[in-house]
Amino acid sequence: MSQISEYYSQHIGELQNRTKEALQRESIDGLIIHSGQSKRMFLDDNNYPFSVNPQFKAWLPIIDNPNCWLIVNGQDKPKLIFYRPKDFWHKVPDEPSDFWAEHFDIVLLTQANAVEKHLPFDKSKYAYIGEYIEVAKALGFELMNPDRVIHYLHYQRAYKTDYELTCMRQANRMAVDGHKAAKLAFEQGLSEFDINLAYLGAIRQGDNQVPYQNIIALNKHASILHYTQLNPHSPEQQLSFLIDAGATYNGYAADITRTYCPQENLFSELIAAMHKVTLSLAEQLKPGLAYGQVQLQAHQQIAGILEQFGLINLHAEQALEEGIVSTFFPHGIGHFLGLQVHDVAGHVSDDRGTPLPAPAEHPFLRTTRTIEAKQVFTIEPGLYFIDSLLAELKSSNQSKFINWNIVDKLRPFGGIRIEDNIIVHRDKNENMTRELGLN
Repeated sequence: MSQISEYYSQHIGELQNRTKEALQRESIDGLIIHSGQSKRMFLDDNNYPFSVNPQFKAWLPIIDNPNCWLIVNGQDKPKLIFYRPKDFWHKVPDEPSDFWAEHFDIVLLTQANAVEKHLPFDKSKYAYIGEYIEVAKALGFELMNPDRVIHYLHYQRAYKTDYELTCMRQANRMAVDGHKAAKLAFEQGLSEFDINLAYLGAIRQGDNQVPYQNIIALNKHASILHYTQLNPHSPEQQLSFLIDAGATYNGYAADITRTYCPQENLFSELIAAMHKVTLSLAEQLKPGLAYGQVQLQAHQQIAGILEQFGLINLHAEQALEEGIVSTFFPHGIGHFLGLQVHDVAGHVSDDRGTPLPAPAEHPFLRTTRTIEAKQVFTIEPGLYFIDSLLAELKSSNQSKFINWNIVDKLRPFGGIRIEDNIIVHRDKNENMTRELGLN
């Protein structure tokens, strides 16, 4: 705990420096960051699960308490207005006393609508940072989520502090435990629903605590990139299992994917080949390289697999020229990872938000920035047999280049995705996922 406290102190210092620079650019006095509010379900008396403002949890690990506020100016000790209502219906948050509390002047708020007395009287030189614009207007704010401030803070979030890296290593540790439990549940013949329960039990988090809805896909369901249905019944035959699932620690995410096959066959050989692709691409993450170059390398290596395993009847280079690879690998090679699973500012070239969009031939690439030290990425190549995309390919002029008998044999297996979480250092890469024992 002493180390994380030390790292957290440095983290606050870095956020103070970033805030000071952002405020100077906008010529304003401070930011007032809202954790958010609970949202009532339509025509109901229950709320949706609360999701905290990422700009708020960048400062402190309060991820489950709405109606909190931060007042920061980059110089003075930040002020935290901590919501602690009198409530016998729900659990009331404990008074802050954790390692982070000493870094804030803390005021307790018992009524959410009484926050104004704790905010600056003159708000003309303060910016509201949050989702609830009508609330901000009612409180007298004129400046809300200013673009130049948001662009700068988002851009800087790509550079992780030692505290953030510590949190992300712990999130990976938890997720690795979950993946191991899920693999065992698959080997026991359990359903998607029950595999998900095994995963959540291992990481000790619920469906509303994990950073995204777990993808637990058996057999052909693995061809659906964001499959989240969780069939409660086990299939008659288990051909394959794809799990894309993460965990959170202090608000930071892990995002890991593995694919398994219970038999030794062509599909299991493809899985082994895709592991090699993931490891090869992870090694290519180097400071100074454009992340888009890794996407191009992924297409080249997957084209090689298509040729090697006889899915196509032309050379890999020709498959690239014909654009065939995108049918089997339609998404981007990865993304920034951090406070959000798909962390921000991947498509800008500088801290002023100058757009750097994904290339037309790779529209789903989530990051185009130049790779730098202390950035964290996912690397997640895939190889899928998606009926709708295969139908388009079969009706095109490129159909003659496909060995459809092999493709049709692989369709029932769905697809493969292998995803690791990588910290880029100046002189090495740290594969958090592999170093924690998930191969």
